[in-house]
Amino acid sequence: MNKAESERLASLLEKRGFEFTPQVREADLILVNSCVVRQSAETKVLNKLQALKTLKNNRPEIRIALTGCLAGQEIDPLKQKYPFIDYFFSPGEIPEWLKDDDSIGYLPLRSKVSTFVPIMQGCNNFCSYCIVPYRRGRERSRPLEEIVCEVKELVRRGTKEVVLLGQNVDSYGHDLPDQPDLAALLHRLNSLEGLLRIRFLTNHPKDIKPELIEAIASLDKVCKQINLPVQSGDDEILRLMNRGYTADHYRELIYRIRNRVPAIALSTDVIVGFPGETEDQFRNTVSLLSEIRFDVVHVAAYSPRPGTKAAREMQDSIPWEIKKQRLDLVEKLQAEIADQINHKLMGEIVEILVENKEKGKWMGRTTTDKPVFFQGSEDDYYGKLVEVKITRASPWSLQGELTAVK
Repeated sequence: MNKAESERLASLLEKRGFEFTPQVREADLILVNSCVVRQSAETKVLNKLQALKTLKNNRPEIRIALTGCLAGQEIDPLKQKYPFIDYFFSPGEIPEWLKDDDSIGYLPLRSKVSTFVPIMQGCNNFCSYCIVPYRRGRERSRPLEEIVCEVKELVRRGTKEVVLLGQNVDSYGHDLPDQPDLAALLHRLNSLEGLLRIRFLTNHPKDIKPELIEAIASLDKVCKQINLPVQSGDDEILRLMNRGYTADHYRELIYRIRNRVPAIALSTDVIVGFPGETEDQFRNTVSLLSEIRFDVVHVAAYSPRPGTKAAREMQDSIPWEIKKQRLDLVEKLQAEIADQINHKLMGEIVEILVENKEKGKWMGRTTTDKPVFFQGSEDDYYGKLVEVKITRASPWSLQGELTAVK
């Protein structure tokens, strides 16, 4: 979400005559887009602001703007704490000094093969560990036709794939007058000429509808991949997290998805070391991960976020050493599972959409979101669909030989 918002804000700045510079000391305007989902992220932002304070003292003419989740919903306390910052605005908002009557002008100027498209803001779930509802507010969906119009323009500019974004995309549309859902949006976008692929994230297990599963199964442009955060495999921890489902409910949902879309690739998020998590409760998470065998697992050690229910009412009782041990164990387990899954693709021919070039090799992703690297004889495969025969596999990526260009 932050990447998408940064791209769009940069577009508006460029329309105002600004040019991007990679050197912060050369800048006339510095825009800080902040993330505070974890303590490490917030610490990084605060350190950056201190460095910018020094720069501002040396060059008072510099203008500094702060947005993102640190800005949140309450700006006045920030103005008092950081008087050297010139502009504050909440995440997802356009400041008055940047507003443009041309809504299309809010799109990224530089066309990308794959482009993030926010379809909603905020979240209503209030998971006990999460700061997002307090910083981004309640769920607010964009009108379906507005999104379709934006994607049409992105395709006209060269985009081949869109990634629909929301803190909980499964809730899309419930707050709109005609209450379209995510499945309806996918059907509309699937019909757009020139658009090759559609992805979406992030999903919530308690909100996935049968219509969405059917859309993934039946629509040819919707990628066979879904991110479905489980966070824990223990029912008591899930209750304390306020996730709204049990481990068995999650298992049953995975069964229904795989039954309808056998080739689906699954990724998930896990938090270890949640307040009070016992060794047995952690083992329940490990057992679920071993049973379901995800393609990708994003694991984080719990850190309290001030303002959340967990930070207010629960003691952060698990020592860091224990959290680190549990995190390492999950990462080791997942590396083994991902390696086994990816090795099954050895010798297979996969279709990828080429996104960029890294260290002399072209890189693209399969419809199941697996990065594939290959070398080619042409100078430019950017934005093309190509077929690659897999010759090497690791837990994190695939290597192959180009066999065809579509």
